[in-house]
Amino acid sequence: MSERYEVIIIGGGPAGLTAAIYASRANRKTLLLDKEIPGGQLNDTTDVENYPGFDEPITGPELMERTKRQAERFGTHIVLEEAVDVEWGGQGEDHRVITAENRYEAPVVILATGAGPVELPAQGADRLKGRGLSYCAVCDGYFFRGKKLLEVGAGDSGFTEALFLAKFADEVRIVVRHPEDDPQRFKAKDKTLIDRVLHHPKIRFLWNTEVVALKGEEKVEGVVLRRRDTGELLEMDDIAGVFVNIGHKPATEFLQGKLEMDEHGYLLTDRRMRTRVPGVYGVGDVRTFSGEYAQAVVAASDGCIAALEAEKYLRDRTWPLEEETYS
Repeated sequence: MSERYEVIIIGGGPAGLTAAIYASRANRKTLLLDKEIPGGQLNDTTDVENYPGFDEPITGPELMERTKRQAERFGTHIVLEEAVDVEWGGQGEDHRVITAENRYEAPVVILATGAGPVELPAQGADRLKGRGLSYCAVCDGYFFRGKKLLEVGAGDSGFTEALFLAKFADEVRIVVRHPEDDPQRFKAKDKTLIDRVLHHPKIRFLWNTEVVALKGEEKVEGVVLRRRDTGELLEMDDIAGVFVNIGHKPATEFLQGKLEMDEHGYLLTDRRMRTRVPGVYGVGDVRTFSGEYAQAVVAASDGCIAALEAEKYLRDRTWPLEEETYS
């Protein structure tokens, strides 16, 4: 037997919780599903200093706990179950969200499942995540002023992070898996960006190497590298922080074949967060545009827009309001 709601939100990060606040406050019966404690990637973030409204740092878990309580205060029903399948209804009809335990129905579904970073395959990485190992330079770079840092990732995003970190750090070393004389040594394609990194006085390269271990118990206190040509191990005990940018993977596996996605698996939406399925929205890091930024405030904005659009849809049941580009 299915339980019926007006709005079902899948994912409890900043995008999903913000959508829940707006939908519940509009007096819509709202369900938020999350496979674990709501909060998303911010649950793995220590101090947050760039979220509007806080003149002092706040931890990621505390920020998300406050947001969760706010959603619950307006009536959001939060259930810790993982969505494993969906069945879309037609224009103005209910959609069905299926978990391992239950089936839920609603005319509106907001997908806020997020995208997780591809994690560093090195010994100690799990233990030191959020303790000197970071997957977000914008989030954590400020806390490493005057330190020596390691950037793992030689693509455009990794180089952008390295330049950002160089504003605070004493030195940034970039690990590159290829030798210096390899014409394909960088995944980065932006020639201007590459030139800026190559000539930056605080940035240097560690060629033909890979990270095999992080040192430290309570925080990063060094790294162990391995040369890919000789197998030689190199220990660096002066590294205080490791920043990883080797790609992200959107949590859209259960939506394969159910919605339009780009070549990387991110959802395609229009600027109103609408997919091509009536009453179904994509918000936050799981959608193409927002996934490029991976910032809580951007995700929250998406959630707000989707909930406002959902309210229009529930009121009028017309679709689409106008033809738009989905990207």
